Amino acid sequence: MIAFVSGPVAALAPTLAVIEVGGVGMAVHCTPGTLAGLRAGETARLATSLVVREDSLTLYGFADDDERQVFELLQTASGVGPKLAQAMLAAHSPDALRVAVSVGDEKALMAVSGIGKKGAQKLLLDLKDKLGAPLGSSGTVGAQRAAAAGPAAWSEQLSAALIGLGYASRDAEEAVSAVTPQAEAAMAAGGSAPVPQLLRAALQSLNRAR
Repeated sequence: MIAFVSGPVAALAPTLAVIEVGGVGMAVHCTPGTLAGLRAGETARLATSLVVREDSLTLYGFADDDERQVFELLQTASGVGPKLAQAMLAAHSPDALRVAVSVGDEKALMAVSGIGKKGAQKLLLDLKDKLGAPLGSSGTVGAQRAAAAGPAAWSEQLSAALIGLGYASRDAEEAVSAVTPQAEAAMAAGGSAPVPQLLRAALQSLNRAR
């Protein structure tokens, strides 16, 4: 197992980073939040999880070991593969997912693309007692506050991700403004802002502006 990779960031893309390790470029699939913390040319260290399939070897990267552990625990639930697990971590922090499972918050899970009401209910049952208690808060009230705070920073996450991809701050702000109606519509429907989809939409708006 490749537990982590460390080296200069050779390139950044909307869904992955290329880390140079011993002269080899390792393509590491990351969430927008993790990518936002990376800068091309700077040294980075990512916790990783290698997913082996008959026809592929895919490396997933995370900001820390806790995020990687949750990524792997999520896949113990029936029907959850690496892509869905990563989508869940793109929408919610590890602690927010722990809170959602501990309080049975279906809406939090339904905010993830690809998860409907029945899927959310099944996941709550499958993941019960697997993720553990939130690490960054104590008690139900603190946990609920952490869950509420997580999705609220979608615009900051999105802006940081765009800047990390090489866009100027002004361009990033304009792109965030362009997708704000989409984010507000998702939140008005009772979900949270879907950062991965918003990032794709923001990149499309930037490409059209060129």
